[in-house]
Amino acid sequence: MDETPLELAREAARAGGVAANDRFREAIAVETKAHKNDLVSAADTAAQDRVVERLGASSDAPVVGEEDEDRAEIPAEGMAWVVDPIDGTANYLRGLRFWTTTVAAVEDGEPIAAATVMPALDDEYVGGEGEPTLNGDPVTVSGRDDVETFAVAVLGWGPHGQREAYAALSSAVVERCGDMRRFGSMQSALAFVASGGLDAAVTTRQPSPWDSVAGVHLIRQAGGTVTDLAGDRWQHDSTGLVASNGRAHDEVLAVAQDVVDDVDG
Repeated sequence: MDETPLELAREAARAGGVAANDRFREAIAVETKAHKNDLVSAADTAAQDRVVERLGASSDAPVVGEEDEDRAEIPAEGMAWVVDPIDGTANYLRGLRFWTTTVAAVEDGEPIAAATVMPALDDEYVGGEGEPTLNGDPVTVSGRDDVETFAVAVLGWGPHGQREAYAALSSAVVERCGDMRRFGSMQSALAFVASGGLDAAVTTRQPSPWDSVAGVHLIRQAGGTVTDLAGDRWQHDSTGLVASNGRAHDEVLAVAQDVVDDVDG
């Protein structure tokens, strides 16, 4: 592979983003997956095909993708690509601009490069070994250290009948933090934490790797902290995800932990 993992991730995300954006706000076929609000469109498939095609032209590493039924887990050893062709499909289908095409490179289960492209907003977040960039300019996490001033995204929306923890977490964030955000795209929210627009993002659920790995890498490279619900370093198979600028991480973590204790207790 002549290109670096970062270069290839970026080029593949761009290619998939073009395929998705070409169909944005057009009439396209839509199906449901796990439940009636879990949507997949012809645009998701077209974008994934374009991403996989671009990756395959330069790399023989396996692809872990949301629309790939044959591989849904990151291998423990070796290199792999983690792909979400459209993160925020519900937004996409409603004509809302908060959606991404995201590609991450992982080595032995750890992310080493990430590209989150937002074609409808003309924004591109990328990160390799050093400081991540937004449209070519370096970005870092926010500098706030008072959790009562934090803007926090609550992640991990679920189907009807499985939203008790989400509702409780939302309420706790409203009561204990400065403000709450919900974008309908986990990768968008994580990119916003990396670039300082948000101060934290949190879920008590186990996110899919294609929804999370790239954004986690961007946040860490931007100086932030990402843990699981126990406060340990987040892994792609961790339960819960607590991401912050690192300056009041324990306070954000406590919000999530208290919600879990209340719901389970």
